[in-house]
Amino acid sequence: MVTNTESTSSTPDFSTDLPSMEEAAQRIRDLNERLIESTKSAGIVALDAYEKGLQSLVDFETKVASASQLEWVSAVATTHAKFVTDMSASYSKAARDLLN
Repeated sequence: MVTNTESTSSTPDFSTDLPSMEEAAQRIRDLNERLIESTKSAGIVALDAYEKGLQSLVDFETKVASASQLEWVSAVATTHAKFVTDMSASYSKAARDLLN
């Protein structure tokens, strides 16, 4: 009768793998930091594009308001343009604060 004398341990030996796990964890941390920075940069670029597009829209609305011969139309359009500008400034400031 043949008996198996090799012992099979059910618990893995982590002492030999410990440095490689720490290195992997550090690489993951570095990757996460790069992803966060890239996301912040992309957010700032998107916010800049949003502001430029909105400013173009407000400029157009202001130009149309000044061209109107009806005073009340001009007043409403000008007020709306100011409202949009003020709200956009608040939104953009809050978004930039979150990204920094």
